[in-house]
Amino acid sequence: MGKLLHEDPFSGSLFLFRSKRGNYLKMIYFDGSGVCLFAKKMERRKFVWPRTLDAKAPLSAGQLSLLLEGIDWRETVRPEPVAKPVLI
Repeated sequence: MGKLLHEDPFSGSLFLFRSKRGNYLKMIYFDGSGVCLFAKKMERRKFVWPRTLDAKAPLSAGQLSLLLEGIDWRETVRPEPVAKPVLI
């Protein structure tokens, strides 16, 4: 997995995989003591998956929450990041 995605599976990142039909999702996460596997199957809807060019898509915690609920998170508007304070 790490070589394919060019990511360290022990970094604390979440790795999400969706089935071809889009109604089944697996999430793999290393919590420091072992690997956790989370799976969810949607009965009536599909998971809205981000379009990617390189098989990776960084998501915010809010976007992940919406994705797991089957809500189209792409329709939400991400607020502009707050600028760092400048020392005067």
